[in-house]
Amino acid sequence: MVKEWRYRGKTLDELKTLSIPTFAKLVDARARRTLLRTSPDQHKILLKNITAGQQAVHTHCRDIVILPQLVGKTIHVHNGKEFVPVPIDADMLGHRLGEFALTRKKVSHSAPGIGATRSSASLSVR
Repeated sequence: MVKEWRYRGKTLDELKTLSIPTFAKLVDARARRTLLRTSPDQHKILLKNITAGQQAVHTHCRDIVILPQLVGKTIHVHNGKEFVPVPIDADMLGHRLGEFALTRKKVSHSAPGIGATRSSASLSVR
């Protein structure tokens, strides 16, 4: 038997029918405060484009809170260099888009260069 996914006791279908102020009561304090304030025009335009059914939605709005209406969509979020595709999952509700498009990558160092160690200092550069 598969356990049904719930967010604070509500299924995804129930969450999709809720209005934004009602959904704001279910999320944590930081997201609630953001949702209850007047959202910027960029957020309104982004939500309108996503709900209109555009396929490839690119955005720089990393601070928008993920709503139930966005679940199942893929949004390309800018990470400072390129647009990273972020598929929205039900577990992401209440988080921000920028949390899933990382701006830094893991540093991987190769072998040390000439002059990096005492033994390599005596080698000729030629």
